[in-house]
Amino acid sequence: MPLHHPADPARSNRPPFILSALEAHGALPSPTGRPAYTQTLPCAPESARRARLLVSAACTAWELAGLVDSATLIVSELLANSVEHSGSRLVRVVVSHPEHGRVRVAVADNSRTQPTPRTAPDNAEDGRGLAVVQALADRWGTDVRRWGKLVWAECATAERATKDKVREP
Repeated sequence: MPLHHPADPARSNRPPFILSALEAHGALPSPTGRPAYTQTLPCAPESARRARLLVSAACTAWELAGLVDSATLIVSELLANSVEHSGSRLVRVVVSHPEHGRVRVAVADNSRTQPTPRTAPDNAEDGRGLAVVQALADRWGTDVRRWGKLVWAECATAERATKDKVREP
């Protein structure tokens, strides 16, 4: 019998193989609030693949397949930033569905140092991650916590982005 997930009442309408894949890879559903999955991973470059799988499966389960490419690239860049700068042993990857047509991707680590976008020289091999996040995300930011920080970015479908722009003053 499938697990009941109060955070995602529409779960029963989703293909069971997608939800099984999320849970089989160690993703934990959010017990309350908006639909979300989280996974704790080593703070290492090799974790990017697992983070992308988590984000891709969640977007597909929430019928947001059009956001998979942007959201998976964003989680890769946020994870790479944590690996490079945080000094943490572990990171927590969170993918949530805050509202219709929107996905939020976040990476939490134990460093309280906030990421700052920079301009990389043309011949540099790194230093463009946050520029990529800024280009792909509708909005992004950092929430500093007592234990570290959560760097997040949100992507929206074209329909959601249009509705958001209409609501702005």
